[in-house]
This record gives sequence, C-alpha cells and structure tokens, in this order.
Amino acid sequence: MIAVNILREIGHRCKTGVPLRVEHAEWLRAGLDRFLRRECASLDEAFGLISPRGGVPWWLEEAIRERDRALRELAQRFDANLSVAAKARKIHALTIRYAASAWRMDRQHADMPDHYRGTAKQFLWRAFRAGAAVPVSERTLRNIVSA
Repeated sequence: MIAVNILREIGHRCKTGVPLRVEHAEWLRAGLDRFLRRECASLDEAFGLISPRGGVPWWLEEAIRERDRALRELAQRFDANLSVAAKARKIHALTIRYAASAWRMDRQHADMPDHYRGTAKQFLWRAFRAGAAVPVSERTLRNIVSA
C-alpha cells in the first residue's frame, strides 16, 4: 500500500500546486520510465501495484478494509451482551434490507445523506460506498465482527 499512498500524495500535491518531494518525483520518473521503455505491461506493474498471482488487487483490498471497518463500527452499536453470531444476523438482515431499498438511490450520491448521521444507515452507507461486496454472508460477518 506504500505505492498507493505515494501516488495519492503526488496527486494531492499536483492538485494543490505544492511541489513534489524529490524522492517522490524520482519514484514517479522511474515508474514512468519502466512503463515507457516497455519493461512493464501496465502502469500498475511499473509502480508495483500488482498483487501476487491469486491475490486481491490493491484497490479491492482497500475497499474490503473500509467495508469491514464500517461493519465493525455498526456491530459496536448493538447491545454488548449480544453474541457475535447474533450481531452478524442483525447486520446481515440490515444489509439485505438496505441493498434492496435505500442503496438503490443512495448509490447515485457522492455524499452520505445528512439524516443518516448517528444512525445505522451511516455505517451501512459507508460499507456499501467502500466498493467491496455487500451484503456478505452471516459467516463472513461473524469473522468481520469478531476481528
């Protein structure tokens, strides 16, 4: 994820007009040179963004982490006396309901509706917006909640 963070910083600096750090400018130049000399088949490869064979792409790994973080925060809102399995069942039901109703409209908006703040929908919106698959199975939710 280091390469992704460097690219994000480069993008931010370009957007705000702040000069690049020397080491980042060199890293960017070297990656572009590898790509332009055809040493790499893609920019992902040139910048070290490809995952090992059978691995999860960097962007999906990032989306899964964000989804799981939102679902864990949602689980924390439930009664502490509930078991992990009970929390997973509740979250599973909520994600299925949200996917079939509000998300169909919410997906079109870049920002979360203000009236979701402080409600379960705040966390559902974040989980769905992350870009990883939701709803997930109760078993997967048990693993997420217990982590």
